[in-house]
Amino acid sequence: MEKKMYYSDYLELSKLLDAQHPESFKINQPAHDEMLFIIVHQAYELWFKQILFELEFVGNVFKKEKIDDNSEDLNLVRHRLHRVVRILELLNQQVGLMDTMTPLDFLEFRNLLTPSSGFQSLQFRLVEAKLGLTMDIRHQQEYYKRTNEGGFTQEDFQKINETETAESLLQLINNWLERMPFFEEELWKDYHTPGDDLHPFWSDYRKIYKDGLTEREASNINYFDLLFFENRNTLSDELASLNKTTLSATAMRAGLFIMLYRDFPVFQTSYQILDSLVEIDHQMAGWRHKHLVMVRRMIGMRTGTGGTSGSGYLEGALTKHNIFRDIEGLSTFLIERKKLPKLPPALIKKLSYSL
Repeated sequence: MEKKMYYSDYLELSKLLDAQHPESFKINQPAHDEMLFIIVHQAYELWFKQILFELEFVGNVFKKEKIDDNSEDLNLVRHRLHRVVRILELLNQQVGLMDTMTPLDFLEFRNLLTPSSGFQSLQFRLVEAKLGLTMDIRHQQEYYKRTNEGGFTQEDFQKINETETAESLLQLINNWLERMPFFEEELWKDYHTPGDDLHPFWSDYRKIYKDGLTEREASNINYFDLLFFENRNTLSDELASLNKTTLSATAMRAGLFIMLYRDFPVFQTSYQILDSLVEIDHQMAGWRHKHLVMVRRMIGMRTGTGGTSGSGYLEGALTKHNIFRDIEGLSTFLIERKKLPKLPPALIKKLSYSL
């Protein structure tokens, strides 16, 4: 007779609930809060696994040569990314559980953890790499290429390197935006011809944007030209380098166009995808901030158990590890709805799913 499915068997609870073995219990000096410490971090790792699962799906969609905006693909991507946002919200809330442990409670078992560290979370590093956090913008890069004490095992180190060399979500988003077809010549034949070398829409938009800048914002037009048309104007080498984007100029233009005309049906899902990516960045920054505050509360300015600078490292990561900053920065170049250039009828028809 076939065995019927049973709740604990399905969830493999015998393994899951027997996976907590506090080090302090092994030496007959039980630190009560070590159980909480283990369970919270195990819960983190389970959610990291789910995030990686969702990102794998999203990445496979964006790897397609063509994505039909009318298909279920983009809607499912939007849904999966929104789920990632919700998971990150939950992770932020879990930090509050750790705050129920006092610094003295933590000191009862902290030294038993050395040289292990949350820094060694393979899955969190894979999440960052899959999203698009590259080594060149990481804070204190030397921490990430260690296989000595406090660093990664050779096996984990190899997995991280493989993920970092694969196409990230940021790169796939760039490729997707570059393929946006709405600047094809036939869609703009009823639009006037500009007096410069720019596409007629961008020629008009640039003028409206420039005219709307205040005196203090006047220099923004130089950054507009740099980010969207790779035109440095009078910007120095240093300023041009500091404002270099991770997205191409073509992708930046497409992203801005989606944000400007997001009320059209065809752009609704695309806009929500871009917005979810920015929100993922915000939630990860929130997690890092909460972690920073918690670490300062628990150990002050002491070094981390894995050999990092503790709160100093976390503070640097908080300010530098922004993956989708270019998408967020598009808001700098928006204009009022009432001033938006009127699109040609052929394009409006296409953006409205009209037959």
